[in-house]
Amino acid sequence: MKADVYERITARIVSELEQGVRPWFKPWNAEHAAGRITRPLRGNGIPYRGINVLMLWAEAMAKGYAAPMWLTFKQALELNACVRKGEKGSLVVYASKITRTEIDGDSGGEVERDIPFMKGDTVFNVEQIDGLPEHFYAKPAPRLESVPRIEHAETFFAATGAAIKHGGNQAYYAMADDRVQMPPFETFQDAESYYATLAHEITHWTRHPKRLEREFGRKRWGDEGYAMEELVAELGSAFLSADLDLTPEPREDHASYIASWLKVLKGDKRAIFSAAAHAQRAADYLHGLQPGAVQEAAE
Repeated sequence: MKADVYERITARIVSELEQGVRPWFKPWNAEHAAGRITRPLRGNGIPYRGINVLMLWAEAMAKGYAAPMWLTFKQALELNACVRKGEKGSLVVYASKITRTEIDGDSGGEVERDIPFMKGDTVFNVEQIDGLPEHFYAKPAPRLESVPRIEHAETFFAATGAAIKHGGNQAYYAMADDRVQMPPFETFQDAESYYATLAHEITHWTRHPKRLEREFGRKRWGDEGYAMEELVAELGSAFLSADLDLTPEPREDHASYIASWLKVLKGDKRAIFSAAAHAQRAADYLHGLQPGAVQEAAE
């Protein structure tokens, strides 16, 4: 029997984690006009969201694509382009539903019920397609040298209004004090690692009851609820790093976190979908705190 969408995607991510590779981490060393680091983009420039970000990042890493843009076969044809013969597409998914008419057990009358399900579609990277307009293949202008502080990242995190304190040698979110604690900026190997770590802790900050109230039934440090929240924060950091054009290096606790994530993912084939959805919601929430932003419901 063909594995369902949840099983296929979870198996792919588990396989890569077992090899020590985080499929959402640093697939963005591309030299492309859309940016050195970016979320995967639809042909119209709108970023993919949630689980599709992870899936297409993993595909880009596995197949060596530099361009972040993806089109369906039909979309390529509409642009008078064509997918090269023999190229294999990549899976993206979206939520759909069917409406069924059933007999109500109590009243005996007919009732309509919406039944949700996950639907898949096939997309191709623009590097698999010939004949697209030139901007789909364009290379970027040379980047400037790094600076000690990254102004747009500073502005983004300041706009969240989170209480961020510096000192010590640990990064964490303290729920009781509703405070993010960070080591001094100067102790990080580079600015981008600092902001990626801050993005991880700010994602934890969104779980407070007065914000997104995310719990996962965690009862003690290191349990599956704890591991799930850490996975959400890791994905939240990856999403925000993409949005803010950051290229951080791996965290030192890389291996121990991978072990805890594997336990969660192997126990629940839908866990990565849930984690990605919560991370997307957290990223949306933080973007919604920016000046002039309108808070949108997460998909």
